[in-house]
Amino acid sequence: MDTGLLVLRLLVGLLIAGHGVQKTTTHLGGKGLDGGAREFRADGFRGGALTALAAGGGQIGSGLLLAAGLLTPLGATGAIGVMTVALTVKWPNGLWVQDDGYEYPLVLIGAAAALAATGPGAWSLDHALGLTPYPVWWTAPVLAAGVGSGLLTRLVLRRPPAAA
Repeated sequence: MDTGLLVLRLLVGLLIAGHGVQKTTTHLGGKGLDGGAREFRADGFRGGALTALAAGGGQIGSGLLLAAGLLTPLGATGAIGVMTVALTVKWPNGLWVQDDGYEYPLVLIGAAAALAATGPGAWSLDHALGLTPYPVWWTAPVLAAGVGSGLLTRLVLRRPPAAA
């Protein structure tokens, strides 16, 4: 079980962190902060480089926490939050990724929630620091805070449609 949790944490955490690196730099195929700002504006968000930096920083931070198995409930909450925002952007396109749908963010939300429910496993910094096991009831507040923060972010940063 610990090996599976380690693989899951590394895969999900590093992918989320890498996605944040793309939003803020030219590494990993990113277009830098200017490109991240253009992407957010195209997706109907207010703001520019600060929005891209906040989103990218949230992805990098939560992804690295999950990958390391450090403060796992906090990392899962952040990952669920940023992926909820992505899900809201993709929602109109339907589920499947080949139609630019929300399949991928939904899988990452589910994986982060699973890590909140199971904990990071023995091969984690949480375990090494004596922070585990986390109680399973933490899953509900992690999901609520993650989804709630993502929806609130979308609501607050949504750019009103242009008048026709």
